[in-house]
Amino acid sequence: MKMRKMNTTKKMVESGALAIVRADVERACEIADGLIKGGVPVMEMSYTFNTAGDVIKALKEKYGEALTVGAGTVLDSETARHAILNGAEFIIAPNYDEGVAKMCNRYQIPYAPGCTSLTEAVNGLTAGAAFIKAFPISDFYGPKLVKVFKTPIPDMPILASGGINLDNLSQWLENGVDVCGFGGLLTKGTSEEIAANASKIHEIITNFRNK
Repeated sequence: MKMRKMNTTKKMVESGALAIVRADVERACEIADGLIKGGVPVMEMSYTFNTAGDVIKALKEKYGEALTVGAGTVLDSETARHAILNGAEFIIAPNYDEGVAKMCNRYQIPYAPGCTSLTEAVNGLTAGAAFIKAFPISDFYGPKLVKVFKTPIPDMPILASGGINLDNLSQWLENGVDVCGFGGLLTKGTSEEIAANASKIHEIITNFRNK
């Protein structure tokens, strides 16, 4: 539990990527096996899935330190607390909510609120957000979005999801994204197929960082 927020943030940045998952325990474990094998051991369990809390709990019990599991689509502080009590190690949301920010700070959990404008992003940072989630605008602006945020505030940590794939990942990295969220690429197919995609993502991120 020591330095919890810092350690989790570090794991997320080191991975550079995470899987956005909506699945039951059995399927989530298949996905987790592939992610760990492929070198992207970070998973966001979406709270659009009714049993998300149970799935997070089961994943933490099974994988422990081998997998970093957080909650996604967390709109309010009640949901944030529910997720944290079930073992969520980070909280990601499509919106910024002050109550969620306070709850995450209280439990020392990294929070990534979804922000559309620079004002929202700065408010998120002021409230202690570990990352600013560029959402949903990453779908429209593409990789150049990161530069828009980082030009005035170079130290803003950006988590982007939506529209990132194997073909444009290096472009996102060049523009300064810190963590990339992936849907289908890291959640569809067999454990082996997920591991293969995770391995490609891991390789692109590692090669970029070692340049």
